[in-house]
Amino acid sequence: MSEEYSSSELLRFTTAGSVDDGKSTLIGRLLYDSKSIHQDQYEQIKKTSEKMGEAEINLALLTDGLKSEREQGITIDVAYRYFSTPKRKFIIADTPGHIQYTRNMVTGASTANVALILIDARQGVVEQTKRHAIIASILQIPHLVVCINKMDLVDFKEEAYNKIQEEFESFAAKLDVKDVHFIPISALLGDNVVNRSTNTPWYEGSTLMHYLENVHIASDHNFIDVRFPVQYVVRPYSDEFHDYRGYGGRVAGGVMKKGDKVMLLPSGFTTSIAQIDGPTGEQQEAFPPQSVTIQLADDLDLSRGDMIVRENNKPEVSQDMDLMICWFTGDVKLKEGGKYTIMHTTQEARCVIKDIRYKLDINSLHRNEEDKDIGLNDIARIHIRTTKPLFTDPYRTNRITGSVIIIDEGTNNTVAAGMII
Repeated sequence: MSEEYSSSELLRFTTAGSVDDGKSTLIGRLLYDSKSIHQDQYEQIKKTSEKMGEAEINLALLTDGLKSEREQGITIDVAYRYFSTPKRKFIIADTPGHIQYTRNMVTGASTANVALILIDARQGVVEQTKRHAIIASILQIPHLVVCINKMDLVDFKEEAYNKIQEEFESFAAKLDVKDVHFIPISALLGDNVVNRSTNTPWYEGSTLMHYLENVHIASDHNFIDVRFPVQYVVRPYSDEFHDYRGYGGRVAGGVMKKGDKVMLLPSGFTTSIAQIDGPTGEQQEAFPPQSVTIQLADDLDLSRGDMIVRENNKPEVSQDMDLMICWFTGDVKLKEGGKYTIMHTTQEARCVIKDIRYKLDINSLHRNEEDKDIGLNDIARIHIRTTKPLFTDPYRTNRITGSVIIIDEGTNNTVAAGMII
């Protein structure tokens, strides 16, 4: 799709890796070397590092915002950080490495353009690396960067880097991952993060920052299938806008233009777009991920959860669906016949679990059809039936209309994220 739809080039990326692989240090290094932190922040972490008796300034303190994270030197929750360079704006989701926080990795990764998977050069590919690669693949993150970190601890040897690259590639061959990039780095010392390293003359690729600034993300959204889930009906009831009736929401797919013929779901009525209002006033077109208000030519009844689409390009309208899910909780297990609340775009419904098809073995990618015991961090394929029809696309076609969350009705906790197959 042409660059005009790249929406001021905001790149979202997420970090994933095992505990102590240096994710927070890497982000601290990105922020520090790209001059994206203020002097007072720098002085603060310098003081804290000295207090902790560390020889170097601990850049991980820039992202570990929770007191318990600093005390233990680990990341627990998803920390979002914003920074920009002259080329692009960035949102980073720094996600935890501990196995019990895999759900947080799913949260941080669900909207990412790029996933950075960190591997400790001394440890190689471990179980958490595989788990995160599988989640990145299931979540269809378009670009994967494998940062082989702590190269300083293996004397920047090319053999160590090549060995891990081969190991990861042979595992990733079984996954649905299209664009994988490898970079040898030292987050602690800054090698190949923002600045090129003289310690890796054998590496001819780009630095991490150069990759992030230049990776092509304009076509990561679906600009073909028009999907506009209505979030809110806008009725100002003021003298100035006496008869105004608009439908607010975020464009989930396609390009919508003033005058376009559209169909409304679930009613099936057709009309055309009279006006598109954005944050700065009227605009001629709207595309993902813009939030806009749509006015229609005819006075038809639409409410939250309904969807505006094209007449000859409709989503699947169904109450039965197959999902790949990541189960988030250890307190309650997924049960066949269990009833849950399901959220899909702006729709809320109830659903029943009709069948647990299989559980995925993280290491071998084997589909275990015998094991129906789905607990914390398990990935499984299930079949559900909802109380009302949902307007869905396969997740690989559209990450917004193809995803759901499942909520426990008793506790109101989110217990799973699901991708529609």
